[in-house]
Amino acid sequence: MYTTIFDCAESNVRSYCRHFPVTFSSASGAWMVDTDGRKYLDLLAGAGSLNYGHNNPLIVAPVIEYLNGSGIVQSLDLHTVAKAEFLQAFSDSILAPRGLTYKIQFTGPTGTNAVEAALKLARKITGRTNVVAFTNGYHGMSLGALALTSNPVKRAGAGVALTNVTFLPYDGYFGPSVDVCDYIEAMLTSPGSGIDRPAAVIVELVQGEGGLAAARMSWIERIAGLCREIGALLIVDDIQAGCGRTGSFFSFEGSAVQPDMVVLSKSLSGLGAPLSVVLIRPDLDIWSPGEHNGTFRGNNLAFVGATAAIRCYWTNGDFARSVQEHANVLTRELTAIADSTDGEASVVGRGLITGLSFRSVALADQISKRLFENGVIAETCGVHDHVVKLLPPLTISSTDLSFAIDTLREVVASTLGRPAQVDAA
Repeated sequence: MYTTIFDCAESNVRSYCRHFPVTFSSASGAWMVDTDGRKYLDLLAGAGSLNYGHNNPLIVAPVIEYLNGSGIVQSLDLHTVAKAEFLQAFSDSILAPRGLTYKIQFTGPTGTNAVEAALKLARKITGRTNVVAFTNGYHGMSLGALALTSNPVKRAGAGVALTNVTFLPYDGYFGPSVDVCDYIEAMLTSPGSGIDRPAAVIVELVQGEGGLAAARMSWIERIAGLCREIGALLIVDDIQAGCGRTGSFFSFEGSAVQPDMVVLSKSLSGLGAPLSVVLIRPDLDIWSPGEHNGTFRGNNLAFVGATAAIRCYWTNGDFARSVQEHANVLTRELTAIADSTDGEASVVGRGLITGLSFRSVALADQISKRLFENGVIAETCGVHDHVVKLLPPLTISSTDLSFAIDTLREVVASTLGRPAQVDAA
């Protein structure tokens, strides 16, 4: 019905719609509905920007009330009631219980804007230009963030040299028997390594687009110690792995690490509206007024949604425990599915940012397509698109999660030409 207008009017750069070629008309919770009335369980969740599901009434209702009351929508960085309430809620329910005292910088609307701001500030603070990033990392598509991104297809679109970044091996890059920290330490501390001392080290604790590799807490603690030793700032990119995705609000919780900066976006607004921030250690907040800005850093609808999400889900530990319970179920069932493949698949990720890594790229693509045919939306990721990635809403019901698992089990078995295994439970 609408396909012609997309083909005629929209740029060739579109991608997700090529993998899931229907036209969607509505959505609620974990489900999307196309123009033919068919329902799909959404395990893409806006690439992690819909942690609380589609049109969550607990979040949407305050936003509608705000609009009906003539609330300010766009405010640049002017003071507004909506911003004040968000700052108070975030400080009281997210930062204070975790012993964190970050200043909050509002950047442009997307995650890559937050990354750019963090890089600029790190270079201003240290007077250095080099930044360390990691193999298979992804941090955005604007030039500074793209320089930190390892995917060659993404990098090729830059059209210019991507410089002032050194890539080092992520935890487990050479297999479980190799401690890459020994190599990293030697390269960053040896005067003969040829690597300039970095302004910052930026890292995802779960590599959302890079194949769902998950760093060990002991590894990130050692990286943090090395940063202190060489005078580099540690930036944790929690754009996709944050806001509860790993079972705690921040992905680094459970470690002894308190990053110098944290970048957040995607699900921060609660309802899928654009909102990005940099959390900055107070003594590092040396910006001059207006030194970094952006027109759309005052999205008050996002402030209202974010405040509602925090008040509904993060004032105590109940929600985090429910996310972890779902994650335990999903990990157990994925392990059973992987075991049934005779080494064709393995479980990757952490919390509810997880999936199956396949030895065959073609197999991962087939499974994603067959899932879609069976009413489940799940993308592939990794430098070779060899991982079937599962990002269910954190609010997903046990019934819907079981449907996702059962469908995946049947699709994997049929694709491999094997009988489906019974539920691991």
